[in-house]
Amino acid sequence: MAFERTLRFDFPSVWGKSMAPNYSAPELFLERGSGCWVWDVQGNKYLDMLAGIAVLSLGHAHPAVTRAIQQQAEQLTHVSNLYGNLPALRLAHRLTEATGLGKVLFLNSGTEANEAAIKLARKWGAGKGWPAGKIIAFENSFHGRTLGSLAATGQPKYWHGFEPLPEGFTHVRFNDLEAVNAAITKDSIAVLWEPVQGEGGVLPSTRTFAQGLRRLCDEHGLLLIADEVQTGVGRSGSFLASQALGVQPDIVTLGKGIGGGVPLAAMLAKDEVASSFAPGDHGCTFGGGPLCTAAGLAVMDAMDEEHVLAHVDTVAPVLEAALRKELGLHATEVRGLGLLLGVKLQLPLAKRVKAIAQQKGVLVGSIGDDVLRLAPPLIISEEEAKLGAHVLGEAVKAAAKEHAKQAQHA
Repeated sequence: MAFERTLRFDFPSVWGKSMAPNYSAPELFLERGSGCWVWDVQGNKYLDMLAGIAVLSLGHAHPAVTRAIQQQAEQLTHVSNLYGNLPALRLAHRLTEATGLGKVLFLNSGTEANEAAIKLARKWGAGKGWPAGKIIAFENSFHGRTLGSLAATGQPKYWHGFEPLPEGFTHVRFNDLEAVNAAITKDSIAVLWEPVQGEGGVLPSTRTFAQGLRRLCDEHGLLLIADEVQTGVGRSGSFLASQALGVQPDIVTLGKGIGGGVPLAAMLAKDEVASSFAPGDHGCTFGGGPLCTAAGLAVMDAMDEEHVLAHVDTVAPVLEAALRKELGLHATEVRGLGLLLGVKLQLPLAKRVKAIAQQKGVLVGSIGDDVLRLAPPLIISEEEAKLGAHVLGEAVKAAAKEHAKQAQHA
């Protein structure tokens, strides 16, 4: 009871004593949520326009997902990969139908899915007589924080202190087909690509670039790997962002939105590529467990029954237009795809804008000094989208006034 009282009234202090310092201590501690809204431990209400960083596709405490988790928890929570379970089998079938890819490997996180994709590509390359296994990735990309996915990430700031990283990755300019073509050598086996660079500032691929990547991979016999951890599961308005761009990858990685809030990820591959893996080549104790895959099935069912993809196509332009209107000249660009949007600010005030918006009851993310990231639940209404944009407009104007005042007194 003493700990509970301390926890209730002094969260930051307990956090500092108990938690590893790899995350900054949060100022806000959330207690419950419903739809696009959350409440903190003090009862304050917020419009969540980040959705756990693109995780809560159907919002908080969606009834179908909640019910599926409860019912599965009463039956079977874990079996390991030594045995099969029906929720995993059913979800695998649904994912192959939705993506057009033949085989599924379930994992816990997007980073793990990318690690599996890198290993599969190299095993495939070795089988083709290309044991060097070089993978072309992109500057400003982000694929995770384990050593393999970190080496694939094209942002050196994440590498410091963790060298030497695994070799075999070349980074080239994003949206530059000539740079990709110039980087292809006899040892190249794959291109690893985000349809939208999320952590890189919400930078979308052009359609020409996406389709050009597919063409180059076909011409040179390379695999195209789409990291759809942030963009997949409907966030673009199509199930995959690569589908929205008119491209069929050889390997796709999913995470975040597929589990409805529980840890679930997947690597999908064409049959002829997936066949490169043999038993023991990769594994995951918790991957594809019945509890998480039951939640994933509920997400897929609800997306179909509630016509979520069509809703994204309707509400995303409303949110984008509202952001342009409310932020005006304070924003130099609103970019992204579907309901993954980045707002590039005129001034380097993203962190301050995020803090003011939180005070006003809206949660968003920031990337670097001048980009706001929005990835709301896919079920966000037009009214909620407009409200969020309005509050962000107020927050940007307030931050700009503070900045001007500080500059005046400097």
